[in-house]
Amino acid sequence: MNFNNKTVWITGASSGIGKELAIQLAHLGANIILSARSADKLNQLCSELPAGQHKVIPLDLSQPERVLEYVANSMATIGNVDILINNGGVSQRSLFLENDFIVYRQLMEVNYFGLIALTKAVLPSMVKNGGGCVVSISSVAGKVGSKFRTGYSGSKYAVVGFMDCLRAEVADKNIHCLTICPGSIKTAIAHNSLNEHGIAQNKAEHSIENGMDVTAAVKQMVSAIAKRKDEVVVGEGISGWAPTIKRFFPSFFNRMTAKKNYR
Repeated sequence: MNFNNKTVWITGASSGIGKELAIQLAHLGANIILSARSADKLNQLCSELPAGQHKVIPLDLSQPERVLEYVANSMATIGNVDILINNGGVSQRSLFLENDFIVYRQLMEVNYFGLIALTKAVLPSMVKNGGGCVVSISSVAGKVGSKFRTGYSGSKYAVVGFMDCLRAEVADKNIHCLTICPGSIKTAIAHNSLNEHGIAQNKAEHSIENGMDVTAAVKQMVSAIAKRKDEVVVGEGISGWAPTIKRFFPSFFNRMTAKKNYR
């Protein structure tokens, strides 16, 4: 796939993987629609991108019904979208027995329902235009489980399932669906992860601080989009190999995760 003059909509674009996706795709000639909650951060990023027809559309994925209504009613103004990258999300680092129920609601609203709402609003125009690409950033936690992530992992498993079903449903409409499952990538995800009360923990984690460089990780993601892959795992070390280990040695993997406090 050639990204030149393609319109790419990226959620969670104000930082981390989303920001790096915007930078790399803009350098490949794409026109970027930047979405996240912070308009200030998006406008700053937009001003730093290579010249192009870039746009800023602030969205709060924690309010999926509003996202669906606003975007569906605005598509005529927004115009054609060639590639939708559902990257916005929030993680979690807390134990099930200690979690307030609202934590699960927060995670599903942003990571799953927000993703579905935006896809629901954008996909009809792709079908009408004869094709497009839907990319959803799940996680290695959407393929395997570990401690401290019951809500996060559940929401990311849901994304994998949704994308598998959507891929089957739109295969005859020239819509490419790609699920990306990152492992530990060096971003601010740990700082923003929710504690047992649904509040950002605001602290670093060894696995993330020593994770894969975000520039290298996103380069692999962009390649997967260009090659029209269906699903890819992006990561180094145990976080990259975890889905394969679980697939072939499930009992061993389950014993390992029960013993390890992987943060």
